[in-house]
Amino acid sequence: MAYLIFILPAFILSIYAQFKVKSTFEKYSRVRSMRGMTGAEVAAQLLRRKGLTDVGIDPVGGSLTDHYDPRVKRVRLSEPVYGSNSLAAIGVAAHEVGHAIQHGEKYGPLELRHAIVPVTNFASGASFPILLVGIILNSANLVLIGILLFSAVVLFHLVTLPVEFNASRRAVMELESAGIITPQETPAVKKVLSAAALTYLAAAISAIANLLYYVMIFLGSRED
Repeated sequence: MAYLIFILPAFILSIYAQFKVKSTFEKYSRVRSMRGMTGAEVAAQLLRRKGLTDVGIDPVGGSLTDHYDPRVKRVRLSEPVYGSNSLAAIGVAAHEVGHAIQHGEKYGPLELRHAIVPVTNFASGASFPILLVGIILNSANLVLIGILLFSAVVLFHLVTLPVEFNASRRAVMELESAGIITPQETPAVKKVLSAAALTYLAAAISAIANLLYYVMIFLGSRED
């Protein structure tokens, strides 16, 4: 019951965020941009404008699988984005270019996120088993170790928020500056990017809720 009190609000927000991003993307995927440029064309133009000639653009399978890979400097756009000229497509494409710009400028939060990825990958896999064993054995020390590991996961989610919000702000700014979207189209692009940002916020809140629950277990085990 206590777990539900901590996690239920975050779970509801996560479900809403998934619904919001899907419905908003689908809605504006049916709205053609006035310039008629595809996601791939938009990404290419914005990269050229910023002088990022060493960043490539690749199509990837799936929907909403768009991402920027800093290891090989590739903007990877999903099939519904790469060849589409919708407002949703160009907004998402510009967002991923925003990450490429961050990388080129060595944007602090992005650099930090890249640095803690190895720790986060280990912590996300190890924290729960250690917590579970600690709870079963009623070992406060093991629970504390699990909490410390899971804190790295929470940190990753928190650092991700400014990275994603900043990439979206850059996306809108670059699209407007390049004349790719009109003032009338800007609100629609912002809605697409805001819906996507909500998923990252929901993930961060969910992680914090879990951490607080684990801390509650630790405090309870110390009292015992």
